[in-house]
Amino acid sequence: MSETLKRVLVAVGILIIVCIAGILEHFGIRAVRWLGVFVGIGMIYEMLNCLFHAKRADVMKNLFWFLMFLALLVLLVVSVYFVGVRVRNMLLLFAIICSADIGAWFFGKLFGGDKMWESISGHKTWVGQIAGIICGALVALAFGPLVVGNYLPELLWVGISVALLSQYGDLTASAIKRKLGIKDFGTILPGHGGLLDRFDGWVYVLPAVWMMM
Repeated sequence: MSETLKRVLVAVGILIIVCIAGILEHFGIRAVRWLGVFVGIGMIYEMLNCLFHAKRADVMKNLFWFLMFLALLVLLVVSVYFVGVRVRNMLLLFAIICSADIGAWFFGKLFGGDKMWESISGHKTWVGQIAGIICGALVALAFGPLVVGNYLPELLWVGISVALLSQYGDLTASAIKRKLGIKDFGTILPGHGGLLDRFDGWVYVLPAVWMMM
């Protein structure tokens, strides 16, 4: 099985799990909240596991940054517990982050261009970042009439902010991996790396949303 096929199948599996959680939430079971908490704890485990198996010299040299990233992951778990009770908010964030991620990847591959920060990630381009922000903003605008039933122009700024924060969460995770000398945080999700590789876009988004709320 090719890596691309694995990636697609895992993405479909993630989408199915999210849909099931949403349906359970409709019937009064707080599945979205606990799914988010479970994923967050899995991300913390992967980070600790990587630190445990990394070279001691690399860990000590970058200890401050690793501890700061772990603190962000803990804050992510705390915030997802509270934001998770508002399913509509979580759906909006999920839609923006996914569309920004896909848009950045697709248009970055299609047009190429200058790298954003080649020393951290050799694949991310400025074209990809701009395209990701545009995709996130468009999805946020469409969320109003499709889900809420009203056109809400303020969602444009939500889309831009969330898309931008999610991309810098991805860059932060890439920087941590570069410092640890690893390609993936884990092997739980074939084709995507670990949970932390797949959901790093939430690292800044959820704490920021929680604090604003």
